[in-house]
Amino acid sequence: MASDRTIQENDIITIDLSPQRDNIWGDYARTLVIENGIVLDEIDGIKKDEWRNGLQMEAYLHKTLMDVAMPDMTFEELYYFMNDLIVKKGFLNLDFLGNLGHSIVKNKNDRVYIEKGNYSRLSDVEMFTFEPHISIPDSQYGYKREDIYYFKNDKLMKL
Repeated sequence: MASDRTIQENDIITIDLSPQRDNIWGDYARTLVIENGIVLDEIDGIKKDEWRNGLQMEAYLHKTLMDVAMPDMTFEELYYFMNDLIVKKGFLNLDFLGNLGHSIVKNKNDRVYIEKGNYSRLSDVEMFTFEPHISIPDSQYGYKREDIYYFKNDKLMKL
C-alpha cells in the first residue's frame, strides 16, 4: 500500500515491487534519494552522510554476496554470514524475521528464505533474491536493495 505522504524536494523513499506474469513472481526493490528535486543515480554524490552511508552499505552487502556465495553454501550459512556482517558494520537488519531474501518460484507459498534453519543449498533453487533491509541504530531511515541471483557454471550471477 502506498503512503499518502507527499515526497519532498529532499527525501528518501523505498520502492518494493513484486511483478507477476503468468503466476510467476519477480522481485525488485530500491531505496532512492532525492536531493533538490532530483533522484540521484550515483551513491557517492549524495550529500546527506547518513543516506549515502546506508546506500553504500547496501552496495557493499551485494558485492560481498557475489564474493562469498557458493553453490554448496546453505541459505542458513548465508543468513548468519550476512547478518553478522550487518551488525559488525554498525547496522541493523529491519526484517521482522531477520531473513534476507528468498527463492523465486512460480507459487509464492513455495518460497524458501535466507533464514536460520534453512539447510537447503543456494544451488537447490533456480534463482533467489537478496534483499537486506537495513538501518543505522536509532535512525528514522531504512535502506533496501533487492536483486535476483542465480548460479551459472558454479559462479553467482546477477539477473
